[in-house]
Amino acid sequence: MPVKIRLARGGAKKRPYYRIVIADVRAPRDGRYIEQVGTHNPLLPKDHEDRVRIKEDRIKYWLSKGAQPTDRVARFLSVAGLYEWKHGNNPNKGKPGEKALERLEEKKEKKSRKKKRLSKPKKLQN
Repeated sequence: MPVKIRLARGGAKKRPYYRIVIADVRAPRDGRYIEQVGTHNPLLPKDHEDRVRIKEDRIKYWLSKGAQPTDRVARFLSVAGLYEWKHGNNPNKGKPGEKALERLEEKKEKKSRKKKRLSKPKKLQN
């Protein structure tokens, strides 16, 4: 049974509150989980001590059992010194999509057509 350490959302609309939970990968985001190992309150200031609370001993236990943290939880754990988080590298993320490339091509064609029209000498009429 593959296990993840991830966030489960709680709280009211526009007032998020997250539980850091150990859950089976097949379970829904806010659904059944095995154990709650911490909380995250994004509404608190970043330097507030209760913004992220973690039960370190339980996190260490689950990491030793092979649980994989999600990217956001891995960041929290790296701040606490429990996990080494590495910044992901996605070189394709910054590239424009297909439609944007098509629009660029159209703009280039329009510019080239306009330049051709302007570069043609006009015939003088007498």
